[in-house]
Amino acid sequence: MAHPLDSPILAALGSRHARFAQAAGGWLRYPREVAPFAAFASRTADGAGLATLVEPGESVYLLGEEPPVPAGFALAGPWPLAQMVCDTLQPVPDAAARRIEGDGLADVHALAALVYPHYFRPRTPELGRYFGRYDGDVLASMIGERMATEDWQEVSAVCTHPDFLGRGLARGLLAILGNDILAQGRTPFLHVSQANTRAKGLYLRTGYVERIEIAFWALKRA
Repeated sequence: MAHPLDSPILAALGSRHARFAQAAGGWLRYPREVAPFAAFASRTADGAGLATLVEPGESVYLLGEEPPVPAGFALAGPWPLAQMVCDTLQPVPDAAARRIEGDGLADVHALAALVYPHYFRPRTPELGRYFGRYDGDVLASMIGERMATEDWQEVSAVCTHPDFLGRGLARGLLAILGNDILAQGRTPFLHVSQANTRAKGLYLRTGYVERIEIAFWALKRA
């Protein structure tokens, strides 16, 4: 049996995130206002089904095996990502992280728009919890949860405001959230571009190890 993280979007939409799943013709996706991610259940997934889920001009993104390409869609990629997991508790800094929710999510959207805009959508914070470190009223660094199964939890939106780089804020948040996920009996994982050696080095220093190199694809409807 394939490992669930070999196709993490499909695994998430079929388990812990089933409430978000939009499905047609063997294709599944998150609602576009939640996340631009999709998956296929088999190689015979129906192109007409995908067309009901993706608007003209819209792109959806997939992880894992090369997807079938229905008529009217163009495939780009693959881009190699490191899929990394952490199964060990990490030392936590003295400073505590703050759970961000309610009106505070405006700060999450603002920081994402500044440094992490590519895959963040208006309802992305519904996928999991967000934590941050503040400097006064400014959200200096944040971290969140994204794709999830019963046994695995993706860590995402690890970012720091440009004015607060070099202070170890992201590393502290990685330890705090990772330890909390492990305490729940699940294992944190994340994805990072193989070209982003700075971020990958941070994850390696925070207990993450590379599980596999996984392909990242884009399907765009004409």
